[in-house]
Amino acid sequence: MDEGKVYGRGIGFPPRLGHDGRWAWSAGPRNIRESIRIILLTDFEERLMLSSFGGGLTPFLFEPNVLSTHRLIQDRITQVLAQWEPRIKVVSVDIAEDPVDKQTAVVKIIYQLIATGSEEQVGLNIQFSM
Repeated sequence: MDEGKVYGRGIGFPPRLGHDGRWAWSAGPRNIRESIRIILLTDFEERLMLSSFGGGLTPFLFEPNVLSTHRLIQDRITQVLAQWEPRIKVVSVDIAEDPVDKQTAVVKIIYQLIATGSEEQVGLNIQFSM
């Protein structure tokens, strides 16, 4: 199976050069994981020609690292991934305070690949400012 044809392909994230000196590409499930990270790490209005693109998580960075904030982030992540990544269906978004660093929340996103139905996951840490 050609994963690039099933799931798509694009320039790798973060952008990097391959062994041959050209842009490195990613395909398949890796490309989808990279796309999810791009969506979540991009803030609203950061892209001039597509101002509604992104996760818009920056305003949460100045909120307390508590359950109510986690629920708001969880809702935001579910909404933006449904809007901007049509190759997946979000199964769950779990957020918990990091037991070592009280200013960090650990996010675990479990999603299903639409093309095959297989489940994948991606993680993200959110550092809160206090």
